[in-house]
Amino acid sequence: MTIESPLADEERAVIQSERSAKWSLQWTPIFAGALAASALSLILISFATALGLGVASTAPTWRDASFALWLLSGIFLIFQSLISFGCGGYFTGRVRMPYLSGTADDMEARDGFHGVASWALAVLIGAVLTVLIGFAASRPSITAQPPAASEPSVLSYELDHLFRAARRPPNVDLSVERAEAARILMTSSSHNDVTADDRTYLIQQVTTFTGLSGPDAERRVDAAIANSKSAISRARAASIIVAFSAAAALLFGAIAAWAGAAAGGRHRDGAPLSGWMAHANGLSRKRNAAPQPLP
Repeated sequence: MTIESPLADEERAVIQSERSAKWSLQWTPIFAGALAASALSLILISFATALGLGVASTAPTWRDASFALWLLSGIFLIFQSLISFGCGGYFTGRVRMPYLSGTADDMEARDGFHGVASWALAVLIGAVLTVLIGFAASRPSITAQPPAASEPSVLSYELDHLFRAARRPPNVDLSVERAEAARILMTSSSHNDVTADDRTYLIQQVTTFTGLSGPDAERRVDAAIANSKSAISRARAASIIVAFSAAAALLFGAIAAWAGAAAGGRHRDGAPLSGWMAHANGLSRKRNAAPQPLP
């Protein structure tokens, strides 16, 4: 029978505490890094919005959806994700308190996990803000008109052109007719296109509310159907580009947050950067080199 001394029990407790705490998360640096990443991302996105970088817009008359604009907007979205999440991860790794034990690989992994945690929290903050802003922006339109009379904004110009009249009695409400015509025009992007009955009904509506003759109303309806099909195709392409760019930006943002946190942890510990940052490491050595004595 062996008798364990109180000192051995205390050492065992310290070792067990260190093992349980070395992979725990420090939430203060995570929150700070997430807030820094969210703030920087908001600044960059606001700057891009002011410059007109965007593949979609809520404006009814917006029609600029060129391939160059799509490509440039997607590249900028990925670029701002790399910058904002990388800086947030670096801030997280730089201010995190180091643990007393562990190898260099363990320390880098811990810093990387903290960076990814700050990235996830920043994404959650951005999602909540986006939902709140979207709810606040859509609330006035919901209270101003009933849902049955609503119409898709992507077809607002086509509906204006469809029911345009030279003379119209004042105070004529066409909201119900416009909403019904919009639902018919939305079928133009389907495989079956607009049915013959729906096309005839639209011609009758245009003739009634605009005073056009039959052939003129028929030509206007055909033009509205073709333009609606093109507008819906552009809107779908823009949605696909936005979704793909956002997914790629978030994925690259997680990688940037890990790398930034690892770099911040190495700067915190006074260690050199990893091999993939050899160029930056060389610049740092040149900057910190001792001055040569004059001859």
